[in-house]
Order: sequence, then C-alpha cells, then structure tokens
Amino acid sequence: MDKKLLSMLVCPECKGKLKYDREAQELLCTFDGLAYPIQDGVPVMLEGEARKMSEEEKLEKAKAVKSAE
Repeated sequence: MDKKLLSMLVCPECKGKLKYDREAQELLCTFDGLAYPIQDGVPVMLEGEARKMSEEEKLEKAKAVKSAE
C-alpha cells in the first residue's frame, strides 16, 4: 500500500488514522474496531463492507502497531 495514500485515508466513522495490516490486507481503525478490506489493491472504505474486530483483536492490533512505530 502506498504510504502517501495511506496518510490521506481516514476512518469514515470517526475520521481517525488507519493502520495498515499487510498480512490481512486490511486498514484498521482500532478506535472503532473496524477493519476495512483492501481488494485488488483498492481500499474499500464502506462501513457496510468493514469487518467488526473483537475486543481482544482490537487490543492486540493496537499494541502491535505501537510496537512497530
């Protein structure tokens, strides 16, 4: 995912920053607990297409991102 594109995208719900999960091909909003899919290199930023993360996954992803920064 292009870093410039990623820096411009925000969560449609809360307008917060998104984290890129390369392995899952998703953009994550750990605040709302939503994972937006990336299909064929294109982020699908529709609330209805987002996957709801469990509380455990949300905490795990937030910790993983902080340790990677």
